Amino acid sequence: MMRATAIRPALDADVCDRALAARDARFDGVFFVGIRTTMIYCRPVCPARVSYKDRRRFFDTAAAAERDGFRPCMRCRPELAPGRTSCDAVPRVAQAAAIRIAAGALNGRGVGDLAGELGVGERQLRRAMERELGVSPVELAQTHRLLLAKRLLTDTALPVTRIAYASGFQSLRRFNTAFREHYRMSPSALRRRPPRALVRPAADQAGAGLVRLTLGYRDPLDWDALLETLAAGALPGVEAVADGRYLRTVRLGQCRGVVMVGMPAVPAGEARKPGYVPHLELDVSESLLPELMPLLARLRHLLDLDAEPSVIGAHLTATGLGDLVSARPGLRVPGAFDGFECALREIAGEAVGAIVRELGEPVETGIGALDRLAPTAAAVAAAGWPGLESIARAMAGGTLRLEPGGDPESALRALVGHSGIDERTAAMIVMRALHWPDAFPDPEVASREDTEAWRPWRAYAAAHLGPAALRS
Repeated sequence: MMRATAIRPALDADVCDRALAARDARFDGVFFVGIRTTMIYCRPVCPARVSYKDRRRFFDTAAAAERDGFRPCMRCRPELAPGRTSCDAVPRVAQAAAIRIAAGALNGRGVGDLAGELGVGERQLRRAMERELGVSPVELAQTHRLLLAKRLLTDTALPVTRIAYASGFQSLRRFNTAFREHYRMSPSALRRRPPRALVRPAADQAGAGLVRLTLGYRDPLDWDALLETLAAGALPGVEAVADGRYLRTVRLGQCRGVVMVGMPAVPAGEARKPGYVPHLELDVSESLLPELMPLLARLRHLLDLDAEPSVIGAHLTATGLGDLVSARPGLRVPGAFDGFECALREIAGEAVGAIVRELGEPVETGIGALDRLAPTAAAVAAAGWPGLESIARAMAGGTLRLEPGGDPESALRALVGHSGIDERTAAMIVMRALHWPDAFPDPEVASREDTEAWRPWRAYAAAHLGPAALRS
């Protein structure tokens, strides 16, 4: 069995009150607090003065706060909070829907389409999300769109029209109406303050423009170890690690471009100040803005930025791995930017470079290490590459989907059914492509009783026991 169960007890008001008083960053994104007198909701790390207890309401999600009429704080900016891990106590259907909605699944599509992809009825999906998350699919999607728009209005100099479409709205009129209704101000009113980061020309990218954004996470984060793992499995010409940054080419829909992610240089004294929120710096090609929502979701999965190190570390420490956890705090388990990329890397092994050179579409980036887009499943299937043709055809045809929110047990069975894929390879693909924290890359070890205590964080246990287990 690979299914994980939640170990975090439901947060009560006393726990939230203490976390709020301490501005405890471990709870950032775990809950939000609404202030009844102002009808504003904040992150637990908000630097504003703490309100009286009788004026607070606590919410599991930003969408739930907005559903009840609260608007996001301008100081702590809830749109920058990290997300939740996939082991939260949410049934699979609601969890899978929430993950896909965060990646833009309802932008220009209906709830019925999403329900069909998940194999459930539309009413069943609505009921599941209302019951488990307190909001409807449409309300959750609207919150994601509005928070992304608020982020772009604050952090960039992009035109409002481009922001509307980049945030998933289908028209400028709908964007303006939704923004006014939810936030009680116009987008231009938020725009009056100077942006913190601008669209700027990139000297190292053939004159193309880049948008700088941030990716929040919960401390600690072992960035060097994460880069080491990503470098070891990088697709040649598609991914690279250089100067402390992760770089890659991206194809999403009809959009092409590059992304670069790095740790900002922050003085130690500033990082220790109350209210400092840890983050990575992200540079994105302007050309990728129409697919910004799915792009951000994929990067968060790839870099494991929604992990809760305090929860994971405490559990593994209690089950006998305390020395390893203490030696490498903040160790993350990278996911995958794309499910087929992950399968290609794990199955092809040393032949992956030849496949990328032959089947990867050439692209001009102005960055020497990046000159290819990752081969698509359709291209590999058409080429009939030995050992890959079967799974490539399944993924190109849509009969096999490898993405976060999928059922790991079903994916594992489906993968082992393809020629050339053994149990260890299948477990590695499930762990990374589905971003499943309870996967264990060695089936023989995973079958031992002494690994049961590590559930639902066995992937992190494997990382601490030997990072090489997470590499191809």
